[in-house]
Amino acid sequence: MRVLLVEDERTLARTIARGLQAEGMLTDVAHDGLVGLERALDGDYDVVVLDIMLPGRNGYDVCRSMRAAEAWAPVLMLTAKDGEYDEVDAFDLGADDYLTKPFSFPVLVARLRALVRRGGIARPTVLRAGDLALDPATREVSRGDEQIDLTAREFAVLHHLMRHRGMVVSKLDLLQAVWDLHHEGSENVVEVYVGYLRRKVDVPFGRQSIQTVRGSGYRLVGDGR
Repeated sequence: MRVLLVEDERTLARTIARGLQAEGMLTDVAHDGLVGLERALDGDYDVVVLDIMLPGRNGYDVCRSMRAAEAWAPVLMLTAKDGEYDEVDAFDLGADDYLTKPFSFPVLVARLRALVRRGGIARPTVLRAGDLALDPATREVSRGDEQIDLTAREFAVLHHLMRHRGMVVSKLDLLQAVWDLHHEGSENVVEVYVGYLRRKVDVPFGRQSIQTVRGSGYRLVGDGR
């Protein structure tokens, strides 16, 4: 397993690298975002451990640039920052996992092995399904050249469907992803919001990209003509 560690705290980087190598992981280290991005694009890495607060280019920018260049090695963000918005930013820019300092080294190793088992999954910065496009960073949605205005909840439902383009997503999956695990209302709220979305992203354009899979849920397809 080849690991790229991008961490500007040199003592910490040496400690992590030694630990990973003791676990049988061949580890290269970069101490700033510029070198880290160059190595991430040029090297054949199984996983990238990426700090957010880096000199040169921050971790968000490195991750965004990797995905824009279609470099799909799994990325684990490693940072002293915490809070849900930092996690959302990381995932929206194409990261695969997130770990906050201080962290348990065995947990880091377990997370990296899980990411490598999953492999490099395409996580483009702009999600596309045919001519429908969604940008998680700017929260813009368009079909062709026409911008589409969505509420925050509508955007979240469409985002989840586009992350799983071509796959069947159940109502429960959407409820847990867009609302929360403790939502006490009916699953019918999902139907309501899917209906809102269809009236905005499909009907005006003569499309049927959000399909109902009877008894299972919904599937977003690329063309939908």
